[in-house]
Amino acid sequence: MPKGLKFAFPILAFAALLGFFFIGLFRDPSYIPSPFINQPAPGFDLPRLQANDQRLTLIDMRGNYSLVNVWATWCAGCRQEHEALLSIVADYNMPIYGLNWKDEPAKAKQWLRELGNPYVANGVDVIGTTAIDWGVYGAPETFLLSPDGVVLHKHIGPLTLDIWRTDFMPLMQEQGG
Repeated sequence: MPKGLKFAFPILAFAALLGFFFIGLFRDPSYIPSPFINQPAPGFDLPRLQANDQRLTLIDMRGNYSLVNVWATWCAGCRQEHEALLSIVADYNMPIYGLNWKDEPAKAKQWLRELGNPYVANGVDVIGTTAIDWGVYGAPETFLLSPDGVVLHKHIGPLTLDIWRTDFMPLMQEQGG
């Protein structure tokens, strides 16, 4: 083997790794794409938090743009975003449906009594199977659904009013909502 080729492979491999590292420096580490964007939201059928004898399904969310917010009382980020959710409902009349994830229903009911309830309804996902179907990585996560039940956007982490205005509202305006 020629002497120069002996060193060429390690140098090329190092250059490739350096290229990947350089590209990674300019990517948002919080961005995790969802396979459901522009796809129908996964169906579900869960007991409602405030009325165990009633069910919450995807059909309940049809007809209007709506948010599905994955939350839990043990989630610090959920507490952090709670005021923003209350504002979104009050100021923008946006229906928000909750997916109370891996939580104790009694604690969830108490949380909503104390902090206010921004949700039209909450589905109780105690073991987390619905969240898995939705591709949830952790709480909080918020999904924007079109009136026909298509996932338009997914936000991971606490939702703020700035994020609402810059990421969610333009999507609805593009669609004529």
